[in-house]
Amino acid sequence: MNANDLTNAIAAVTIEVADLSAAERFHTASGLGAHVRLRASDVPTTGFRGFSLSLTVSQPADVRHIVDAALAAGATSLKPAAKSFWGYGGVFQAPDGTIWKVATSAKKDTGPATGHVESFVLLLGATDVAETKKFYVEHGLTVAKSFGRKYVEFAAAEGSPVKLALYGRRALAKDVGVPVDGEGSHRIVLAGEGTGAFTDPDGFTWEAASVAAAS
Repeated sequence: MNANDLTNAIAAVTIEVADLSAAERFHTASGLGAHVRLRASDVPTTGFRGFSLSLTVSQPADVRHIVDAALAAGATSLKPAAKSFWGYGGVFQAPDGTIWKVATSAKKDTGPATGHVESFVLLLGATDVAETKKFYVEHGLTVAKSFGRKYVEFAAAEGSPVKLALYGRRALAKDVGVPVDGEGSHRIVLAGEGTGAFTDPDGFTWEAASVAAAS
């Protein structure tokens, strides 16, 4: 096995933030802290960072519950929660710059909001989806869904807290409602079990899960 093989896909997602105390307050107040880790960083970054974090829930009430909590904690709305062809969803940007999308395939509520998240997906905006897909397959991931050069979703190992998916960078920026331009750090670090440090074709960095846990 290669030293950089991903035996359990993503073990943790770490968001790098300029103001750690403020980010901790936001993530605690919004409830989003259950999904990510935080780390201080002053590495320059501007514009679109090339990724989004997506929460899938069971009904529109849960979309509104999570989006409203984030907005009340200081997030900025990029796309208000609303019905769409695919279901119901909304997009917001955290004060630290991270873009979150909350969505459901359901268009009607079946009960009161619970705030329960069914799945957590990290969407990486790839310059060449096919090339990045090949890179991750060679590093041990298994493709669960693939739509040519447009979208790829990898299977998550049992117990893994987050799924990894690839989307064209331009298409992802359009989906979350921001200009595609951006430079500098992605401000995100991924951790995998059984892997050393490496960087994918789009500049997203990985570290060992033990390193992430210790930081």
